[in-house]
Amino acid sequence: MQLWKITVTNLFNIRTPVHTLVIAFTVGLMANAAHAWGAQGHQVVALIAQAQLTPKARAEVHRLLALEPGETLASISTWPDEHRSPATAAWHYVNFPRETCVYVPERDCPDGKCVVGAIQKQLEVLASTATDDKRLLALKYLVHFVGDVHQPLHAGYLDDKGGNTYQLQAFLRGTNLHAVWDTGLIKNLNRSSEELAVGLSSGSFVSSERNLSPEAAAEESCKVVSSPGYYPGRKLGQDYIDKFTPVAEQRLRVAGDRLAGMLNRGLASK
Repeated sequence: MQLWKITVTNLFNIRTPVHTLVIAFTVGLMANAAHAWGAQGHQVVALIAQAQLTPKARAEVHRLLALEPGETLASISTWPDEHRSPATAAWHYVNFPRETCVYVPERDCPDGKCVVGAIQKQLEVLASTATDDKRLLALKYLVHFVGDVHQPLHAGYLDDKGGNTYQLQAFLRGTNLHAVWDTGLIKNLNRSSEELAVGLSSGSFVSSERNLSPEAAAEESCKVVSSPGYYPGRKLGQDYIDKFTPVAEQRLRVAGDRLAGMLNRGLASK
């Protein structure tokens, strides 16, 4: 399976595919909730990351997951959506003013209550000497939030709530732009999570992109939202699907790469 060619924007530096990562486990017990990226998108991110873990990080992830027998990195990827509460709702996104994609913590993430702050906090807990149950909870949040920050509309505009209030017709039904990006574009590919993960893992990204900070990743997502044509007319056409499906695929791939990098670095001393 060949990685889609990026045609919308030169936001990312992509090299010619040089290898295909082996997804070493099956998509097992996976939840069906449809939120950011939808369940499938989060599973794909987790699968891509799993294949790139160092032996030390993989062993520590498996040790923590053993606290809840049967769970995998992919199956826990939707846990924060399934257990979302008023206290954690703001951790899933960051809103930018429409006129800028420059992240300002005091304005965009007061008291650390946004996806950028949540990623930073969960990384700290995971790499700490906290109890295993707290570190497992941090792992669940981190796997999910890294996926969230790469869904462009989870770093979109405040005035339309990340595309949630932008109504349109798409895939033969009424919906909103946020839902198109959460589930519509991915579901339209008609591939399993494992198939998508293997296919998207066939490319190679430069290391500087793999190690991008959470705040820079949020700015990157915002720039996707502000790119020409991102907001379609009120009826989604095939031209939009053809133009932006490769962008959605790329966001999934780079999220998996960066999640692997965070876990490898954060668990290096364990």
